[in-house]
This record gives sequence, C-alpha cells and structure tokens, in this order.
Amino acid sequence: MKSVNPILMGGKEVLPLIEGGKGVAISTGVSAGHWSAAGGVGTVSIVNADSYDVHGHIIPQVYHKKTRRERHEELIQYAISGGISQAKIAREIAGPDAPIHANVMWEMGGCEPVISAVLEQAKGTITGVTCGAGMPFRLSEIASQYGVYYYPIISSGRAFNALWRRSYKKNPEWLGGVVYEDPWRAGGHNGLSNSEDPLVPQDPFPRVLELRRVMRQYGLDNTPIIMAGSVWWLSEYEDWIDNPDLGPIAFQFGTRPLLTKESPIPQAWKNRLRTLKQGDIYLNQFSPTGFYSSAVKNSFLLDLKARSERQVSFAKEPEGEMTVPYEYGARGRVIYVTSTDREYIEQWEQQGFTQLLLTPDNTYVFVTPEQAKSIQKDQADCMGCLSMCRFSNWSQHGPEYTTGNRPDPRSFCIQRTLQDIAHASGDNADYIVDNNLMFSGTQGWRFGSDPFYANGFTPTVKELVDRILTGY
Repeated sequence: MKSVNPILMGGKEVLPLIEGGKGVAISTGVSAGHWSAAGGVGTVSIVNADSYDVHGHIIPQVYHKKTRRERHEELIQYAISGGISQAKIAREIAGPDAPIHANVMWEMGGCEPVISAVLEQAKGTITGVTCGAGMPFRLSEIASQYGVYYYPIISSGRAFNALWRRSYKKNPEWLGGVVYEDPWRAGGHNGLSNSEDPLVPQDPFPRVLELRRVMRQYGLDNTPIIMAGSVWWLSEYEDWIDNPDLGPIAFQFGTRPLLTKESPIPQAWKNRLRTLKQGDIYLNQFSPTGFYSSAVKNSFLLDLKARSERQVSFAKEPEGEMTVPYEYGARGRVIYVTSTDREYIEQWEQQGFTQLLLTPDNTYVFVTPEQAKSIQKDQADCMGCLSMCRFSNWSQHGPEYTTGNRPDPRSFCIQRTLQDIAHASGDNADYIVDNNLMFSGTQGWRFGSDPFYANGFTPTVKELVDRILTGY
C-alpha cells in the first residue's frame, strides 16, 4: 500500500480524507470536529441540524404555523440555528486552524438563505461549503462573498463543465476541490442521469479521469478531485494515489463514520449496521426529490416497494382492455380495470389494502386505511423541507407555492422519517430504525465482514482515520 500523503486543499495542508456530509442531525459538530482534529477534513451538515437549549438538550423541530409557507419559514430558522450550533461545536473540538466544511443540499428548502445566514453568523468557523443534489450554480457566488472555499458535488465531467461555464469561472480562486460522487455507490441522493442505467454500475476511474480532463482545459490541474461513493479500503484505490493522470486525489468517507463512538446515530442504528449483508442496500427512486437514492432495504423501503406494486391503471369508461368494472368507496364509484388487475385488487382487499389513493400518473395505489391516514397527514403537515416535493406538491417558489401536480402517495415525507430515525430512542428504537429511511452507501454491508469491527468493536474517529491510513 502506498503511503497517504497530505495534499493542499482550500489553502491548508490536510490528509486527503474527507468526512462525507450526511443531513438531518447525522454529520454533527462532534463528528466533524474530531475528524478534522485527526488531520482530515470534517463536515457538518446544516440540513436541519440539531440546535440546543440552555441546558444542552436538543430542541425538537416542532412546527406551529398553519400554512406551509409559514412552516417553511420556521424550518429555515431551525436550519440556521442548528447549522450555527454544529459549526461552533466542530470549531471548538478541531481547534482554530483545522478545516471545517459545511454540507448543504441545493434542493433543500431555503438552501440559499440558510447557507448565507450560517456563513454570516458563524464567521471564522467554516472554511468550505460542499453542495450537491441538484446543480448549484450560485454556490461559487455565495461562497466567495463570505471568503470560503466551495466544493460542488457532481457525478460527471459534463455536469462540472456546465457549472463552470455558467458560473464557477467567475470565482475560480475559491474553488477548493470538486467532489465526484459516484451515482451507483454513494449513500443518500445520487446523480444518475436519464442516460445511465441504475442497474449497471460504471467503473468510476474513467469517469473521474474524464472529469480531470475537463478541469485541465480550464487550468484546474492542481485542484483536488474528491472521490466519494462507498470508499472503504484505500488499498482498493492504490492505483489512484499519486497517479499523474488523475492529479491530486482525496477520498470521502460517508458511511464508515456512522459506526464510531462520536457518531450521533442511535445505538439501534449502529447495531443494525453490523447485521447488513451484501445486497441489503437498495438503490431506489421513491424519494420526494425525484432523485435516485441509496438506503438500507428495511421494512420502510420494502413497504414503499410493495405500495408501488399494488398499483393499477384505470379508465372512467370502458377502454381497450380496461373493461371490468370495479366499485369502490362509500358512494359506490365505478372505474374500469383489466381482468388481471381486478383479480389482484381482490387479493389486496383480502389482505386489508382497501383504500385507494390517486397518483399523478392517473393510477391508483392500494393501502390500508391506517396507511392512508398517515400519508394524508404527512402531506397536510408539509413544512417545505425541499425546494419542490413530489410527495406533497410543495414548491418554495411563489405565488402559489405548489408544483401544480397531484401529491404522489408512492413517495414519503423525507423530513419526518429522517428526524425520526436520527432521534430514535427507548424500547421501540429498533422498530423506529426498521421503519424509517436509513441512508447508506452500497458498501455498508462491510461493517459485518470487516475484521476491524470484530467482536463488537466501535472505534473513535481518530482510530478510524488511523485505520484508513493503513489502507484498510
């Protein structure tokens, strides 16, 4: 294994080991501060991060206003307060000179006012901003305004080329690096394009090589590329290190820091990670963002998968093969379905899935009455956590603040489920973890097979960084 040497990033010499940002109370100031103190670059998430009262207790993010627009403003204030709190904690742990990055999601609700307010009110704590989940054209403008480096998260050289030509060329001096997040391997939301097959992963090496080619044509020969997406052992990337064709390379670790002593995730979540097997990570398209995302195949995702499978097309009058009448609801409304779908419907109703919910694609999904109530409540309680949401039809753009589309019951409230799993506790913590969204990179199953974690060992962040430096 080649030695891993420091590189220059954002004006500082650091180990080429970056903590991946994980939103909604997962990448905290504690984990980020210790990662930076160990010589790498720690990352705090300011996507609805936790803030604290005077006694140090987490302030629950409860929404009191009546309208979505008003609740959206509440959400922005929670995000700003939480982002500032976590940045300050990270700085206190890491010390005055260590790099601290803040991670935001471009398509999160209120991204621009949140990151601007955090950078303004927490001056001196954050040295870089990483941002993905969309095309963050204004990232360079915002970062340069506050004198911090920016790190766009992209999944192809083509995406970076578009960002550079439209915006980043105006602020090249603040480009600290480019994060290549592999769309087949990374946890959370992924940047698969319409031309890429989600079931056929591509080798990341030629894709990163193409990204470097694009960067070199703009004079960015020495700007680091950060490889992200289920990096586990550096020994598996030995041909990347000190490779003159790739130029300066760093590696981002998002999944592995979940299982450390400083990681804030509940113990039930940590325990679940140790049980994962190969194939337990599921690249799916249920997210209300519309992006593909990678998560553990638990009861939550299996329910979403089954919900979409209990779906039929219909006609209001006999049409084509849809000639079989189906009567539903208290008022005995009639639609027409195929004979095959009518047989499926009978089976679903026998299993308790008697409630129909209409989708934007003019189909019906069948759920239990309890599921229908839960879905409709989550849609009604929407607080605008995304710029646009297909689950609730929220849009942060006025004057109507709606996408104009029908809410999609095949999706889910991502804010609620991520808050629930992040703060799972008590006797039902295992149930909460199994029934909420658990993001993971595709290599998450290796917790159960990597000898580093044998006999229930949980490392500190420093022990994990030291281990990674050995190549494993």
